Amino acid sequence: MKIDSHQHFWEYNADEYPWMQGEKMNPIRGDFGPADLERLQSKVGLDGSIAVQARQSMKESRWLLELAERNPRIKGVVGWVDLRSGDLEAQLEELSPNKAFVGVRHVVHDEPDDQFMLRPEFLRGLGKLHGYGMTYDLLLFPKHLPVAVDVVKRFPEQPFVLDHIAKPLIKDGGLSPWYKEIAELAAYPNVYCKVSGMVTEAAWRAWNKRDFRPYMDIVFDAFGEDRLMFGSDWPVCLLSADYDEVVHLVTDYVKERGEAVLEKVMGANAARFYGV
Repeated sequence: MKIDSHQHFWEYNADEYPWMQGEKMNPIRGDFGPADLERLQSKVGLDGSIAVQARQSMKESRWLLELAERNPRIKGVVGWVDLRSGDLEAQLEELSPNKAFVGVRHVVHDEPDDQFMLRPEFLRGLGKLHGYGMTYDLLLFPKHLPVAVDVVKRFPEQPFVLDHIAKPLIKDGGLSPWYKEIAELAAYPNVYCKVSGMVTEAAWRAWNKRDFRPYMDIVFDAFGEDRLMFGSDWPVCLLSADYDEVVHLVTDYVKERGEAVLEKVMGANAARFYGV
């Protein structure tokens, strides 16, 4: 099974997606649903995807699960619960019986406090996820990587996955200190990494494949072939690349490492991590 480990759905309105401001966001200010993604995936031989939250609300989690019930190509949902809430267990009790609900994400990189993940109430919430069989997606900027290392070492049994290789400054060719901190995070075997979100960290619609090679080299060396998974970040990726371009960016690179590695990165690792 070939899986896109990271994509989003939404029905656009300005109030619920305030981050889509400005003319440069025009390509993604619209409705993007399962039928749209299926058309794109069928052209490149992908069998399904993991749908990831784009709004921080229980409403979003419920909506994604409803989509999954009607669309078998949605293999799993990474939703949102309020990890800081005293009602967290009630939220998890509601959502976790649904087999499609495989993980949780918080948009940490939008929090004004760079130490947000170290807040006691957030750590307390993270500590409850493993008991419900939930994974956790780390959505970070490079500046958050030292905090992420501090967090994951506290929860050795909790499966984590780093989204978008932590959004390094690909447009500027920046590697340091990102590459060192990636290695520190990857030293924890319960942490995986999504090879995703790269095109929007490069020059939009003006990148070259060679721009990404140093970054893919680093994450492959750090995480190894068994803890990396392809993700498109569709439809956000449309700001900088078409869906098939994003797929081929990764597959063309991974093919150099052999078909067995390609099979892992393009589906097997995601299926194992998310239990789908």
